[in-house]
Amino acid sequence: MPVWLDVAIRVAAVLAAFLVLPLVIGQAEHKVMAHMQGRLGPMYAGGFHGWAQLIADGVKFVQKEDIAPRNADRPVFQLAPVVAVIPYLLVLLVVPLGPGGLVGRDLDAGVFFVLAVLSVPIVGVMMAAWASASKYSLLGGVRGAAQLLGYELPFVLAAASVAMAAGTLSLPGIVEAWRPWWLLWQLPALFVFFTAGLAEIRRPPLDTPIADTELVFGYKTEYTGMRFAFMMLAEYAGIVVIAALTTVLFLGGWKGPFLDAQLGWLWTLLKIFAVSFVIIWLRVTFPRLRVDQLQQLCWLVLVPLALGQLVLTAAVRLVW
Repeated sequence: MPVWLDVAIRVAAVLAAFLVLPLVIGQAEHKVMAHMQGRLGPMYAGGFHGWAQLIADGVKFVQKEDIAPRNADRPVFQLAPVVAVIPYLLVLLVVPLGPGGLVGRDLDAGVFFVLAVLSVPIVGVMMAAWASASKYSLLGGVRGAAQLLGYELPFVLAAASVAMAAGTLSLPGIVEAWRPWWLLWQLPALFVFFTAGLAEIRRPPLDTPIADTELVFGYKTEYTGMRFAFMMLAEYAGIVVIAALTTVLFLGGWKGPFLDAQLGWLWTLLKIFAVSFVIIWLRVTFPRLRVDQLQQLCWLVLVPLALGQLVLTAAVRLVW
């Protein structure tokens, strides 16, 4: 197969996953929250089990007028949703779906690339907050920046722990090195990474930059129509990315006890959907943390735990 054709197929496959998986997670969130909270609205559209709810949302966004505040910095305001969503597409390029090169691009420094790119969406948040010319949006952006500065540290330390354990920065290499007993050994790192990941994508109960009960809708307040839809796409794409990284780094990726290695991609998808379900479940279950509680969780719990896990991993690697 020509190199250009191989690259085109891989890019097309990643783009298709990027467009489809967040929509599936969005539809699942409608249904899971409807069942857990007794919400009737999402269960009506289209008849049986509200199957057309996602389509109805899409039609609603397309019909809404694209409005920008009078005092907004229009170029920045319009570009912010794109800056917020594109980094998640880049991350999916290096996340392995299965063995045998079933990945958009296998980078030797895949973990480093992922951690670097995942710090970019906050730029989109700050662009939206500043350009909106709204005090609610600006306050949400400031909260988002403070949240990123705190939670980036435990996020990186947890990923470094599993990379050290595997002896490689390649994501497929980490999956190859993974063993079932790592579920116990790297459990603290898994907890830190998953919690910090929720804060990175600003999901409840760690969603103080949005905080609809305090800030209307935070940095998203002034967005309407398709630009608001892009902001929501960034949120659901973030869920897919955090679930996929959790799967690859801590849950064995394509490895499973029953299926042949050729069906490893199915194990990966099942784990991604399972982790995404947990993310949705947490939104329904726990109340939003206050800003001070958010920072206390980061600096007094996650950072010491991540440092302790890193020391443990280094000690085990020295004698293993």
